[in-house]
Amino acid sequence: MNPIAKADVIEGMVKGMAVLEAFDTERQRLNATWAAQRAGITRASARRHLLTLHHLGYLESDGHFFWLAPKVMRFSGSYLASARLPRLVQPMLNQLAVQHGHAFSAVVLDGEEVVIVARSDATRLMAYGLHLGARLPVHATSTGRVLLAAQSETWLQAWLTGRTFTRLTPHTVTDAEQVRARVAQAQREDHALSVDEHELGVSALSVPLRNMQGAVCAALNVVLPTSIMGADEIRQLFLPHLQVAAQTLRSVL
Repeated sequence: MNPIAKADVIEGMVKGMAVLEAFDTERQRLNATWAAQRAGITRASARRHLLTLHHLGYLESDGHFFWLAPKVMRFSGSYLASARLPRLVQPMLNQLAVQHGHAFSAVVLDGEEVVIVARSDATRLMAYGLHLGARLPVHATSTGRVLLAAQSETWLQAWLTGRTFTRLTPHTVTDAEQVRARVAQAQREDHALSVDEHELGVSALSVPLRNMQGAVCAALNVVLPTSIMGADEIRQLFLPHLQVAAQTLRSVL
């Protein structure tokens, strides 16, 4: 989180956002008890926040359970309409998809996850969880490694310390030192390849997107079925195209 003076923190807003973030793909419907557990607040506080969010139209309810209402999409819609990065990269993503027939996306780092902020319209593959706005685990994705590779060693050490990693497939790297090694490899090679790590049957190749100052602001990737080609062929066929696209976008980011 970004630093802020304690006196400037609105605790009620912190709790309300924690309750909203308690809803995810694992728990689409929550009651006050489950919301309290996931948000780290008391049941009484969770109940008041759930009722208030329902009153405001951000949650729907059957009187016992609560779930997200379409109104929450106002936030994502406003971001996509106003944020500079998605608007700038979208034409390039669409062009790459038309030329190569696979899914291309731009991804940013957000804590323990990466978030797809732009994706191509034309695609042959719609892997699970690869929709616009999807949040994916950093350690099991090529974009995650590229974005971690752009961080300082001090930041990366703090991020890795005490962290546990979920095994999503038999190929997912869950050991912290192995994750560090994969990040170091991505830093050396300036790209990362993930095969069957986030989802069986899905491969992804990523390169960093840098701005004019050289800072990494996102990752650009292609996603395709593992069955159609091996790792070496993926690099040979797609890495040059991703690198050219990243270099082209650099002048506008």
